Amino acid sequence: MPEPPKNGYKAIDYSVTEKNKKALQFIEDVTANADEVQKRVLAEILSRSAHVEYLRRHALNGHTDRETFKKLMPVITYEDLHPDINRIANGDTSPILCSKPISEFLTSSGTSGGERKLMPTIEEELERRSMLYSLLMPVMSQYVPGLDKGKGMYFLFIKSEAKTPGGLVARPVLTSYYKSCHFRERPYDPYTNYTSPNGTILCPDSYQSMYSQLLCGLCQNKEVLRVGAVFASGFIRAIRFLEKHWALLCNDIRTGSIDPRITDPSVREAVMKILKPNPKLADFIEGECRKASWQGIITRLWPNTKYVDVIVTGTMSQYIPTLDYYSNGLPLVCTMYASSECYFGVNLNPLCKPSEVSYTLIPTMAYFEFLPVHRNNGVTHSISVPKSLNEKEQKELVDLVDVKLGQEYELVVTTYAGLYRYRVGDVLRVAGFKNKAPQFNFICRKNVVLSIDSDKTDEVELQNAVKNAVNHLIPFDATLAEYTSYADTSTIPGHYVLFWELSLNGSTPIPPSVYEDCCLTIEESLNSVYRQGRVSDKSIGPLEIKIVESGTFDKLMDYAICLGASINQYKTPRCVKFVPIVELLNSRVISNYFSPKCPKWVPGHKQWCNKN
Repeated sequence: MPEPPKNGYKAIDYSVTEKNKKALQFIEDVTANADEVQKRVLAEILSRSAHVEYLRRHALNGHTDRETFKKLMPVITYEDLHPDINRIANGDTSPILCSKPISEFLTSSGTSGGERKLMPTIEEELERRSMLYSLLMPVMSQYVPGLDKGKGMYFLFIKSEAKTPGGLVARPVLTSYYKSCHFRERPYDPYTNYTSPNGTILCPDSYQSMYSQLLCGLCQNKEVLRVGAVFASGFIRAIRFLEKHWALLCNDIRTGSIDPRITDPSVREAVMKILKPNPKLADFIEGECRKASWQGIITRLWPNTKYVDVIVTGTMSQYIPTLDYYSNGLPLVCTMYASSECYFGVNLNPLCKPSEVSYTLIPTMAYFEFLPVHRNNGVTHSISVPKSLNEKEQKELVDLVDVKLGQEYELVVTTYAGLYRYRVGDVLRVAGFKNKAPQFNFICRKNVVLSIDSDKTDEVELQNAVKNAVNHLIPFDATLAEYTSYADTSTIPGHYVLFWELSLNGSTPIPPSVYEDCCLTIEESLNSVYRQGRVSDKSIGPLEIKIVESGTFDKLMDYAICLGASINQYKTPRCVKFVPIVELLNSRVISNYFSPKCPKWVPGHKQWCNKN
């Protein structure tokens, strides 16, 4: 994620070399003294919040040492915090979780009860996040020199926000950042010199924002040294947008005027400072876009690009082949690891292969603990971790410097903003060490079976959605014999596919409209992050149901057994990713249907909407 740090340098005394040196030395220092830094961070958090209600509730009584903290404080999930979060959201300003006032809520892409989780944050967290951003380019510059001599073309967007009944803003962490003065009024920094003016990034209309950012990026194509977006899915969406709209964009560049569909005054004003009539550039872009193949389109249109800066770990790895195709195999760089709960660490070897990406956790960001993960079987592609821990499991948690190479852990954090021993839900594997600080591969988000963009759908949620949908089959005396699912990213945007095998007992044929109703019912039953992706962000395509021949799931079981699965322990996977299995299922499809319209979605939580 390419956001700039806040810094006090003026253009005239800005020394890139000196700044890089200081940042790299900071990384050396904190990783060499990781345990001492972690002790200090925990003591600082606990002493600041000694009198908050949550710590008093657990009788911590001002203790700031690790031993007492671990003995008295439970390891928790979001559900444990939900009552306290609700009190803050409804206007209680007493120090419940944190001694500093909660400035806003950051909405997580994880959900609880179908709604986005609300993560409390405080003003000073913005400084902490900015500090982590300030480490990214010094690290990158060790591998790719000269990045301060050009621009970055990043597709950055804001998402909708809501207000809690108590008046606090609730919005995604990046929207919070882009709207802050840290971003809007950032001082000159050659590393954060973007092709997109602020006005194009801050436009709430996703079409106008995408169009204007692409237009500005094309106008400055020779200056672009790196390209990217937050997620791989978002960058590919930008390329597909260009495939659809290049003729309009070329016309704007040729004439020096903006398409009338771009109506936002601040966008038009920002773009007109960059856009000048350039028939030669328009002819060049048109010539490239007209070619039959779009392979390598990134390096063809932006010839000086050195790498693509996107997250391709976890579920985003499904987009790697598409990115390689469009970029002619440019390095795919994952620079940092962060979430709404906390910003965690940086990738110190950014030009490594995507499959080898590891993140070094920066010990000053929060207090980190690690819960060992024990896999039960290799059938599922998500890792299931129990929701509540017994006393023995709580004692298994280890500190940052005590993790073991090759072991998998669930990340647990204690933050400056009021989370104490909070289970983030990410499963990490120890890949190595930087001095005394471990480096982790991101393995997966626990319990997630389906994901296209920032959405995360777990097995229970999918099961409930399917259960609701099959009610449409009852009048036709039909039942669902078996099903599985698949995240299809061959389309842009990607979409969920469900393979259904039916038992048909009635004689009346089931009309297509009934299957379409099933598709829509599933979408209506999924969480708010999925529905926002469908309705507002347009980052997820319509859900598809594929009806397969009778006996298909028997063949699936036979295939799994021939690969070594135990017939006694086999159960149908609720999500499939292995290409031969997807091909087997697709070879037996007899009909397919799509959701006929978008599901319902409005910003904010249901309970807030009901109060208004």
